[in-house]
This record gives sequence, C-alpha cells and structure tokens, in this order.
Amino acid sequence: MTDPNISIRIALPGDEEPLGELDRATWSPLHAVAPRPQPPYEPFFDSTHRPQDFLVAEAEDGRLAGYVRVVPPTRLACNTHVRQIQGLAVAEWARGRSVGRALLLAACDEARRQGATRMTLRVLGHNAPARALYASEGFVVEGVLPGEFFLQGRYVDDVLMGRSLLTGD
Repeated sequence: MTDPNISIRIALPGDEEPLGELDRATWSPLHAVAPRPQPPYEPFFDSTHRPQDFLVAEAEDGRLAGYVRVVPPTRLACNTHVRQIQGLAVAEWARGRSVGRALLLAACDEARRQGATRMTLRVLGHNAPARALYASEGFVVEGVLPGEFFLQGRYVDDVLMGRSLLTGD
C-alpha cells in the first residue's frame, strides 16, 4: 500500500532544482545508460523535458519522493494513442513505501486521461527490480535488443515492455 503521506501531482516549473537533485542522487548503472552527471549540471527541464511531462510524488513536508516522465514516443499522428514512460526514479528515503508503484499507476491514469490506449517503456535487462514492478502491473516483454548497451564492461539488453490501457485488457 502506498504511503498515505505521499501525493502525486503534475510537476511545476519550481520543481526543477529538486528534480535535478533527485535525478542525480538516484543515478545508478542499474538503469542509466548515460554517464553519471557531473557539474556543471544541465537543466532538468528543457524544450523536450517539460514540467507537464512529469508526475511527481510529494511528501507532506514538500520533499519530492520520486518522479515519472510520460510522453508520446513519437510525433507521428498514427502513434498518438501511445504514451511512453521515459524515466522513473524514487528517492532513497522513500523506497519501500510503494512510491514507484504509485507513480507507475498514476502514469497509466494520466496517459488514459490524455486519450492513450497503450503504454510502453524500455528497461535494462539487468534491472530485475524494475522489470518485476512493471510485470506486476501488467506490462509484458514485447521485444529485446540483445547487448544493446555496453555498460561497466559488459553488454546489457534493452528490454521493450508494454501494456494496454483499455479496461478488461
């Protein structure tokens, strides 16, 4: 069960600094294909990473417990029924409180609100905790790009997962 002291909302422009800090604090080779961020840090929000693309989990005291980014995977009109999760992070202090699951469910709800009927994501093959979470919420493996990334001296698969957002599917 999700911690009742955590609420989920759409990100605001003022969340940029705490989201950047959260993103850097949660960086891990378990999920990141880019090197660990180093100063000077890039802005968290930019023209392709807009506040309205993020849902944030916020504690009663105002601390951000996590975020998920939900966007259309392409600009193609024939693909507007799909949303894609392109980033999900949970602060260390908030782990074990079902914040990741709450963000995932909120992402699906937000995608439905936007008219989407399908949700997709990509996850590294060695990220067993994330894969288990996604599978527990109905995501299935729809493809694997074997050895797509070379991380820390080994090849890692890129796993494509997806699910319907229609009720009854």
